[in-house]
Amino acid sequence: MGIFYRLYKYLRKNPDHPSYHLLIFITLTFGIIFAGYLIGAAIVMALYGVNTVMDLAQLNLTNPNAVTSLWILQIVSTTIPIIVSSLIFAYWIVRDPQEYLKQSFKFPGLLLVIVFCVMLISSPLIELLSNINQKMVLPHFLNGLQRWMRQAEDQAQKLTAVLLQMKTISSMLFKLLVVGLLTAIVEEFMFRGVIQTIFIKWTKNPHAAIWITAALFSAFHMEFFGFLPRMLLGVLFGYFVVWSGSIWTSVWAHLLNNGTAVVVEYLHQNKQIKFNPDDQHIFNYGSYLFSLIIVLFLLYLYRTIAMGKVKMPVL
Repeated sequence: MGIFYRLYKYLRKNPDHPSYHLLIFITLTFGIIFAGYLIGAAIVMALYGVNTVMDLAQLNLTNPNAVTSLWILQIVSTTIPIIVSSLIFAYWIVRDPQEYLKQSFKFPGLLLVIVFCVMLISSPLIELLSNINQKMVLPHFLNGLQRWMRQAEDQAQKLTAVLLQMKTISSMLFKLLVVGLLTAIVEEFMFRGVIQTIFIKWTKNPHAAIWITAALFSAFHMEFFGFLPRMLLGVLFGYFVVWSGSIWTSVWAHLLNNGTAVVVEYLHQNKQIKFNPDDQHIFNYGSYLFSLIIVLFLLYLYRTIAMGKVKMPVL
């Protein structure tokens, strides 16, 4: 308790320190998420009754109203609270939205093309890290932790599979809007906007801030056996923002990643393609090396253009 008390006294004496801002943001976010969950549960209860709420709490997805209720909870208790907490923090707490949200569109349009190429060419690297991650085995004395991690992973994948059931184009477009666009915006505002900026101010090192934020971004999704590939995505998103000064470059990258997953899943479910999106053994070692080289070159090109070393028209 003494450590926490000393930390509390230090933060009270240093209200402008980034660690204090991080504590405020975390508290604000969890508070709004909790309120959002209560509101979402109340909406589900009003629409479908208390039994549906109880079924969701027990992950009983056989309830005919389960999918719709899950989407209500997802949007009301997670998506909306994250964007609201980011906006409140940037506009009313630190009062510097441009610094913490980086909403400027003043960057060369060619960067969006390079981002598209990076996201396309990085697929083999994502697969490699995913395969490495899936083989992760903790020491024997951590067997209990590994079982919990595997259960959390299986639970998250089960919920994702239910939420991404798509039989019509309209259902696919809805998922593309929420999972692709809205999720990209709210998560990038939160991580590459607020949290990454706080860590840049705290560490005085953009590289350290990018990697720390990427690790937190990956852990936030509670899918531990997909930690490494998601962390790589977080690193890419982080550099896109730091070099361009705009959150919209990472939103575009995030949208491409999530949107592609939604579209491919829709096509697979409706047997329009034979490719299985869950297959993690598509590429070979030559593809991994080629992907790494090209991605590094594209990042160098992105940085060169974003930092103004090559004059390009801005949006």
